[in-house]
Amino acid sequence: MSTPDQRLADTFVALAQSQGDAFDSAGFLTKLAHHSVEVLGVGAAGAVLVTANEGKGTQAGASHPGVERLELDAACWLEGPSYDCHCAGELLTDSALDEPQARSCWPQYSARAQALGFIGVAALPLRCQDESVGALVLLRKESISLSADVLALGQSLADAATVALLRERELAKSRILTAQLEHALSSRVVIEQAKGILSVRLGLPMDTAFDLMRRYTRSHHLRLTDVAGDVVARRLIPGLEEM
Repeated sequence: MSTPDQRLADTFVALAQSQGDAFDSAGFLTKLAHHSVEVLGVGAAGAVLVTANEGKGTQAGASHPGVERLELDAACWLEGPSYDCHCAGELLTDSALDEPQARSCWPQYSARAQALGFIGVAALPLRCQDESVGALVLLRKESISLSADVLALGQSLADAATVALLRERELAKSRILTAQLEHALSSRVVIEQAKGILSVRLGLPMDTAFDLMRRYTRSHHLRLTDVAGDVVARRLIPGLEEM
């Protein structure tokens, strides 16, 4: 049987090893939520990743299907502990859901959470330095509030998850940029090949051959790379029929 320390170490390792070409952010959030319940001993957890304004594009994962739905709805309502925590980028300490302040600030959230059987909630920011990308929500069914030690450990989990999420975001940007550069290079090679073919076939200087191909592209409302590809494939010699 693994010890609490071993489970904690395994959790950090699992979060760190979640990157890759098949990275699933929603699945990662769900994994974070389940690990949070196991390590912190809370009733349920929900992890929210905010990718756009006004709740659009928000992703959520949770240890309980009702909590996942609640967090997604809360993003649309623009209320709840995850929304406030993300906006402030700061810890939201344990609050009883039946308190007047909770009912006033989160009328829809508190009612739904209590209907699911929870009586208290805390939220920890998913943040790295000054950037907040979401929140980790901890829900309890017990009357005892979550301790400072539990919240501190929860914040460590949230911080580790944020590093993984931001690293994956940078890797995704890098992959997109690499694909764009490869496409641009490939297109340039095809265009240069087409210029050479036109120059030889039509007996024109390279620059003149390129201008001819460009005029053909514009007059027929085509893309230059497509026309160049047709020239290289010997499907088209622009201007040949006019000469």
